[in-house]
Amino acid sequence: MGDPPYGGSPIFCFLCCFIVQLIIYLMTRLSGQERATYVQNMFTLIARRYDLMNRLMTCGQDIRWRKRVIELARLNRDSYLLDIGTGTGDLAREAATQFPQARVIAADFTFEMMYVARKRDSLNFSSADALHLPFDDSSFDAVVSGFLMRNVIDLQKALQEQYRVLKNGGRIVILDTTRPKKNILSPLIWLHMHVVIPALGELLTGIREAYRYLPETTEGFITAEEMASHMASFGFKKLNYQRLMFGTIAIHWGEK
Repeated sequence: MGDPPYGGSPIFCFLCCFIVQLIIYLMTRLSGQERATYVQNMFTLIARRYDLMNRLMTCGQDIRWRKRVIELARLNRDSYLLDIGTGTGDLAREAATQFPQARVIAADFTFEMMYVARKRDSLNFSSADALHLPFDDSSFDAVVSGFLMRNVIDLQKALQEQYRVLKNGGRIVILDTTRPKKNILSPLIWLHMHVVIPALGELLTGIREAYRYLPETTEGFITAEEMASHMASFGFKKLNYQRLMFGTIAIHWGEK
């Protein structure tokens, strides 16, 4: 018997790749509730391997970055901290480790991520949308987030909500990807983001599309300078930021 029609032809393979890339392109350009639902479903699917993928994608550096975020939050034993978009709770857990007597709330809108985290420890979890935080004005001494902001459907609203729930003098610290500047390492950065990360994602989770979405949103996200400008427009003061991992990651911090 002959080969099945189209099965191994270069044209068929090209069409499959083109369709997948088109889907990813369209997904990264969704807006409103469609994008929010897509993001929620995607993180539900990858929740169980999320931490392992973070370690591999960043060569373990994300652990050090999270420690730095909590240091920049300047907590003390009486602080009240919100980790918004907590995922599996890494930032909240780091805060609780450094400041055991501080009050820490780990909030997310993806239940599966928090379910995975709850198996490890007894963090104080809250179901919360970053655009409609269920907390009173001026509630927290610090608000932190890790890899949240590029996924929200309204960056301005997310910043506005974080400003609202912070006390006067409270600290905001944002850890996220940022669009890297062009440099001599750009081809290697592209290779890591578009080839290595999706391949690892498919190997460990079976969901290659999710790890194509992540690099695409990084390249489509604002620059570190633009993030600082957005923060300043809402009244955050004493702003600063630090680029990491060849300019693909940034930590921003400031005060209300």
